[in-house]
Amino acid sequence: MRVVVDRDRCEGNALCVKFAPDVFALDDDEYAVVTVDTVPAELEADAEKAIAECPRAALSRVD
Repeated sequence: MRVVVDRDRCEGNALCVKFAPDVFALDDDEYAVVTVDTVPAELEADAEKAIAECPRAALSRVD
C-alpha cells in the first residue's frame, strides 16, 4: 500500500505522525509528508489509523 497527502487539505495537525511515526513526518512548513515509498505490511494498521483520524481527510490510501 502507498499513502498520499493532499497538501491543500493538510493543516499540520500531526495526528498522522502521532499514529504512524514510521510512515509520516512534518516538513519544514509543518505539513505532513510520507517518509516511505511503500508502507511495510507491519505498519499498514498504523497508517490506516492515521488516515482514519486525519481531521481534514488529507490522507488517502493508494493500493
